[in-house]
Amino acid sequence: MSDAPALRCRGIAKHYVQGGARIEVLTEAEIALAAGERLAIVGRSGVGKSTLLHILAGLMDPDAGSVQVCGHDITTAGAARRAALRNAHMGFVYQLHHLLPEFTALENVAMPRLVAGAAFGEVVADARALLAAVGLGHRVAHRPHELSGGERQRVAVARALAGRPAVVLADEPTGNLDRASAAQALDAVDALIADTGAALIVVTHDEALAARMDRIAVLEDGRLAA
Repeated sequence: MSDAPALRCRGIAKHYVQGGARIEVLTEAEIALAAGERLAIVGRSGVGKSTLLHILAGLMDPDAGSVQVCGHDITTAGAARRAALRNAHMGFVYQLHHLLPEFTALENVAMPRLVAGAAFGEVVADARALLAAVGLGHRVAHRPHELSGGERQRVAVARALAGRPAVVLADEPTGNLDRASAAQALDAVDALIADTGAALIVVTHDEALAARMDRIAVLEDGRLAA
């Protein structure tokens, strides 16, 4: 398993039926991503970028094809196995931060690992270090409503990397941020990806964000093209 790509998908196909018409969203989508590699997926609205991301995360079944995370096939796994693979190998950043409003920044970052049963002292120490790494070491005790939009998104980035996942999937992570806040969030992503060696896939309309990635793939007519 150690020589396997962090994430690989082959022959991903997906269609929907709307108004009696069959709409082919994905036909032969293929990705191979090594540890530490960063890929932006771009394309016009409605072309299937978020659908592809959901399939890569094991949150949606493809009509055909397979997805492997660290050598483990997530498409053929049952629900419990998929959840275990996600928890062990994947982190997620969304356009909306989805922080828990009643908990502090530190608690939000620590929560997923605490729920998974990790040791409290270790988890809290790691969460503090992650928040410091994204420039929020002075904001650990603040709740989401006390943070700016950019700060909330940096907390979300720290939470996504808390379990040191092999793969991070990000869906329009700067979509709700102004340019300055987006740049800060992206700096945080870059720093943590470099530190953890995670592979990163970003779905985005943000040209500045896409330009920071190692590769850009355009999703068009159901296929990914460099």
